This record gives sequence, structure tokens and C-alpha cells, in this order.
Amino acid sequence: MLVKIVKRVLSAIVVVILLALVFMHLSDEAEKQTHLLAMDDADDVHVARETLHIWYSDVELGEYIQSAAVSFSEKPENSHVRIVPVPVSALEYLENINRASLNGEGPDLYVIGHDSLEKAYLAGLAVPVFTEDLWPLLDEYPTVATNAVSYHEKILAYPLYFETSALLYNFDHLTEMIRLRIEAEADVAAAEQSMADIIEYGPEEEILEAPGSEAAVLEMLNDTDYIESQAARLLPVTFEELKIIANDYDAPAAVETILKWDVTDIFYNYFFVGDAMSVGGESGDDAAIIDIYNRETIGSMKMYQDLNQFFAIEAKEVNYDAVMEEFIDGKLVYGIATTDIVETLEQAKRNGDFSYRYGIWPTPDINAHMPTRPLSMVGSIAINGYSAHQAEANRFAAFLAGEFADHLYAYTGKVPVAQNALPDNEYLAVFYDEFVRSIPLPKMIETSNFWIQLAITFARIWEGADVNDELRMLSEQIMSQVTGAPFHETVIEYDFEEYVMEYLDEEELTREALRE
Repeated sequence: MLVKIVKRVLSAIVVVILLALVFMHLSDEAEKQTHLLAMDDADDVHVARETLHIWYSDVELGEYIQSAAVSFSEKPENSHVRIVPVPVSALEYLENINRASLNGEGPDLYVIGHDSLEKAYLAGLAVPVFTEDLWPLLDEYPTVATNAVSYHEKILAYPLYFETSALLYNFDHLTEMIRLRIEAEADVAAAEQSMADIIEYGPEEEILEAPGSEAAVLEMLNDTDYIESQAARLLPVTFEELKIIANDYDAPAAVETILKWDVTDIFYNYFFVGDAMSVGGESGDDAAIIDIYNRETIGSMKMYQDLNQFFAIEAKEVNYDAVMEEFIDGKLVYGIATTDIVETLEQAKRNGDFSYRYGIWPTPDINAHMPTRPLSMVGSIAINGYSAHQAEANRFAAFLAGEFADHLYAYTGKVPVAQNALPDNEYLAVFYDEFVRSIPLPKMIETSNFWIQLAITFARIWEGADVNDELRMLSEQIMSQVTGAPFHETVIEYDFEEYVMEYLDEEELTREALRE
């Protein structure tokens, strides 16, 4: 009994000792933590650390901005700066920035589409960027990028990434179309030769196909270099060429449609009038430059309408994701795509869902006399006019859009505006060239509803409405908004049939060139 009591006492003593040790350890850790916090607070007092808040609404940018923030703060010259990335809703994005800024809780800098920069500037939410931070980057930006972020010759943001469109094609389908053409032409030649032999030797004579001809066809079909060089000629420079290709060549069995794109989205349609129509000039900020209704836009939209009769795309049944899915399934030869398609197709290849060779090609012109020009959007970084840390905000914005931009595509799948940060990828290089010649979305508040109205106009024209009337009414509506008074256009007489006859001979020359 006494032994049990002693054991219990000893056990209790051990527990007490252990609890004391744990308490001492926790007390020591607490003291260390308090000391570290005190040191950190002391550092803050001496270093006067600045905290920058950067807002963004696109979740794909989150990891990129966070990684850039760490890299930026690790530089000795930036040790006094804290970067706090803040993801926020895209709903009423600029309005929320304004409300927060008025309450002293707004961001120091934020990511925004360039088309909202005029509105941001007029609200005091965007100020001209610091030239000493921007100058080193200007050589890496194409003119279209600086135009996009400019407002009345003031650069209001740092261009970060862009979006535009180009022609997507299935190269395996093109090579198969060449093989089918060779076989068809060989069959025609054999039939013609048989008929000639019958005429010469009579119908009772047994006529055998010349072995040399069959061997030549087989040799041609097995000549990969020849087949691929001929397939490359099926990459259209104009939509007139594309129509000829669709009309004259047999499509592979898997193909349901030669060409399809999202005709309901103005971003994939605008290139038809991009070179002929101007809303705000090259920087999209000049209300004195509004040119919507002219002979070039009428002719371009006539051709656009004609494509519906040729390719029969049902607007009610089409959207971008569905079109790209059809391309992945091998049902299309050509499509109009944005930069995201490159990673989408590469991922589909990795998953085993896409096995075709593909490529990206410049958006075709309408014809030799009517060029196209794609639309573009630039994701940019603006400095808040309400920020108390504008100098540091400029430095971090320049870091995001410049030095750190070579990581942008890997983190986000978005293509950087800075040319030296462009990934080594032949497909993205084509998109970049298209961006260079593109027209950026206009940023004028007076024309803020222009895109909705233009999309409606495109839809009506696609379904068969009178092109001349639709463009004239659109111009009158937008000009009335800009001028603040009723505006009436003089009707332009345009005979599409004369236009067709004018270029008919040229189209036939193109057809012959493709057949050679």
C-alpha cells in the first residue's frame, strides 16, 4: 500500500515538473515573439515602411502579383515597401475603387482594362505615370500599346498584357485536303485518258491504266515535303481565297464545316471593319474622329453578310467555347481565336484529347483592296490619384509590367505587352504581330455604348438586314450622342453588284493560282 502511495506521489511530482517545463518553454517562446515584434515595430519606426495595396479583379493574376510582390520586396532598395495584393469583384470595379478611395481605403495601384482609363482619369483615380519609371520600358512596347493607355497625349497606365484575335487552322486537315485533291485530279486525268483511248482504239479494245501514271500519283502522295508545301498554300491571305478553298477542295471526312467563328461576339467580328471604321482615332480618345458610315465599311459589311450565305453559321447556336470545342474534336479546318487557345490546345494534347497539328495565321484581309484589322484590349496598371505613395506605386507597376513580365505567361496564360518578355512560342508570336497592327478598344465615355450598338448592327446584318441602312443608323446614333444634337448622315450610294463584277476577274486569277 505504501509503495502505491509513493508511486502516485512520484508520478504527481513528474507531472508537475513536466507542466513547469512546458510553461517555461511557452513563456520563453512568448517572450521571444514579443521581442521579435518589438524589433519589427522598431524597424518600422526607423525605416518608415510603406504599404502598397494593389487591387485586381481577374483571379488568374493573383499568383503572378503575389510572386512579383515578394521579388520586389526582396530587393534591398525596396526593403521599406510592403505590397498587399487585394482580389476584388469585377462587378462595379471602378465604382468600388472610387468609393474606397474617398473613404481613404482605396488601392495605391490597380489592374484595369485600358478602355476604362478615361473614366478613371476624369474621376481622379488614374494619374499620368512617372516618366522616369516608364522611359526604360517604352522601347519594349509597340505603338498600339502606348496608344491604348494614352489619353490626350498623357500616358495613364503601364501596359501589362494584351488580347486580340487571329486565324486558327488545322494543318493535318489541310494536308489531307491536298491528298484528296491529288487523288481527284488523278481520277479525272485517268478518265480523260480512257476516253481518249476509246476514241483512238475503239470501245472493244481493253484499255489498262498506264503503270507510270499510277506510280507518279503514289509518289506524289507519299512526298511529305510536297504535300506540306502545297498545304501551306491553303493558308488564306484574304477571305476571297478562303471562299475559293472552301468551294474547290474536298474536306476530310471528320470535317463538318470549313470555317466557323463566334459571330455573336464583336471581339471576333470587328476585324471586318477595323481598318475602315474609326471611333476616337488611334488612341480611341478623340471625339472629333468618328467615322462609322463610309464606302469602305459598307463594302466590308457586305462581304461579312455574304459569308453567312456561304458558310451558314447560325448565330443562335454558336459561341466561342463551342467553336473551340469543335476545333479540338477535328470538326473544323479554320476558326477565329484569341490568345487563350494556345494553352487550351496544348493542355488538350497533354490530356490526349487533341492529336492534330495546328497553327495560328494572321487574320485574312477581305480581299486585295480591303484590309482587315483586329480589335485589341490591353490589361494595364493604373496609379490611383488618391494614393499617398505614388512614387513607390509607380516603381512597383513598372516592375510588374517590365522586369518581372517574363514570368507573366507562365503564371497567368496572358501574353505580355513587353516584347522582350514574349515567350519563345511561334503561335504567340503571330498573335503579337496581330496585336501590333490592331486597333485598341476606344475609351471615350461618350461612346461607352458603342460596342453594344455595333454588336446589334453586326447581328442584324448577319441575318440579312440592309447593310447601308444599318450602318447609317448606327452612325447617326453615335454622332448624336457625341455632338449632343440630332445628327443625319447623307445616304451613300453603293452598288455591291458593281463591286462584285469589278473584282470578279481578280477572283478567278486567285482561283487559278491556288490550283497550280
